[in-house]
Amino acid sequence: MQQAAQGFKTDIVHFTAEDGYSLSGTLYRPENPKASIIMSSATGVPQGFYRRFAEYAAVRGFQVLTFDYRGISASAPKKLKGFRMSYLDWGHYDLSAAIDYLTGFTLPIYMTGHSYGGQTLGLTRNHHAVRMMYCFGTGAGWHGYMPFKEKIKVQVIWNIVFPPMAAVSGYLPWSKLNMGADLPVDVYRQWRRWCKNPAYFFADPEQQHLIELYAQVKTPIHAVAALDDDWALPRSRQAFMQHYTHAPMQFIDLKPRDLGLKAIGHMGYFRKGAEQIWHQMLQSFEQDLAA
Repeated sequence: MQQAAQGFKTDIVHFTAEDGYSLSGTLYRPENPKASIIMSSATGVPQGFYRRFAEYAAVRGFQVLTFDYRGISASAPKKLKGFRMSYLDWGHYDLSAAIDYLTGFTLPIYMTGHSYGGQTLGLTRNHHAVRMMYCFGTGAGWHGYMPFKEKIKVQVIWNIVFPPMAAVSGYLPWSKLNMGADLPVDVYRQWRRWCKNPAYFFADPEQQHLIELYAQVKTPIHAVAALDDDWALPRSRQAFMQHYTHAPMQFIDLKPRDLGLKAIGHMGYFRKGAEQIWHQMLQSFEQDLAA
């Protein structure tokens, strides 16, 4: 445990998913929290990337839980080679376990999702416990929604660069390209397959039950897309978010210059300089608390 000068504490915490897998997280705890926020990460992005946002929210009275999905960073086994899992486990089991963990504090629970993190709410068994979700850069992943240059780049990576790397290593050594944490091979294979279709995993014959799962979510959602986020532009966002058919939905488009930023892209939502984005989100949570 560490005492921060800003008036909150950070604790390394561990909690167990329904299938018995142990997960590692960090809890940012102000003295008298008004509510809890779960930070649901992007694919292959370690929880430490969200530290600035978590500290910002904690200073403003929100308890924040960041965590690593199974197979990622602090929640990874000693060796990724031979580690088997489904990409969907991160929502089915891991986020569900994070929600269970925060439920024990008897505080209102909100959720912030980044990219894949915004997809995970529909995979959980306890989404009803989340009062509101803000998600950033959440889209369907198909290259056809991307600008031409990014489309070509992504196809080269998926079809030429990644396959031999994964074949040799037995996992995707993403860290060697400075793109994030290494990925379990099953995550890589499913992600690659689903990103080939405009409808993402909703088009997979083996995943048709997901359509009904997502339709059960009634949590209000604010889906944010930066207009320079080539991986999740508004068309891509709409292609995925439309499956939250019964969730009250608000789409928010961000122009970097309107926030005094040169760029946001796919990762800038949580980098230094994005405080105005966080402020607007926390305001929405506070307004919900006051309602």
